[in-house]
Amino acid sequence: MNKTFSIVLIFLALGLIAYNVTLVDFKNPFQGDSTIALIGIIASLCAVVLLLIFMTSKKIDKKLKED
Repeated sequence: MNKTFSIVLIFLALGLIAYNVTLVDFKNPFQGDSTIALIGIIASLCAVVLLLIFMTSKKIDKKLKED
């Protein structure tokens, strides 16, 4: 997986976070569709973190192979 594809996936996950934030009812965040939106936000955040870890590990692997 190359760097540009990872960046595109990160932006898609950030877009999903922004969309799901609009669906959350902040008066009752744990009822109805707000719960599904919160789960979507958490899942998207996990995806971003995993992609950032993956990109960092690729950089470390590249530096180790250069030495």
